[in-house]
Amino acid sequence: MPLPTTTRSRLTFATAAVLLAAGAPAAYGALGDGAAGGPAASARGAAYVETRLFFGTERPDGGPDVTDRQFMAFVDREVTPAFPEGLTVQDGRGQWRDASGTIERERSYELILLYPASEAQARDPRIERIRSAYERLFGQESVARLDERTSADF
Repeated sequence: MPLPTTTRSRLTFATAAVLLAAGAPAAYGALGDGAAGGPAASARGAAYVETRLFFGTERPDGGPDVTDRQFMAFVDREVTPAFPEGLTVQDGRGQWRDASGTIERERSYELILLYPASEAQARDPRIERIRSAYERLFGQESVARLDERTSADF
């Protein structure tokens, strides 16, 4: 005889909760600082931080878009002195909701910085200066930032 709907729902929920609880420690360990076998504890590589900055090229004031030449001059002047070890720039197409609620679609750049995790605190002000300089120079509302712990081997 089939179980009533409420009993079946409760049983399904209880089973899902047990399975999620059992898997959570492994999932959190994989995202941690390496103590539980996360990326920093891999057999190859050292603990690093990967920071990605996302730069839009359209100006909210309606001025001309930031050109490749202007962006690369910005990288040479503002980013390279702060990260002389190296960086990666990728072209992109992105969209985001601006301060007025409008969806903006624009050409963009993704800047990838990789540095030892032990230097994260010292590197943070440099990254924030880069973001602020771009916002000020090109009249941008923001420069998005994404930080992830990883391991790297060179």
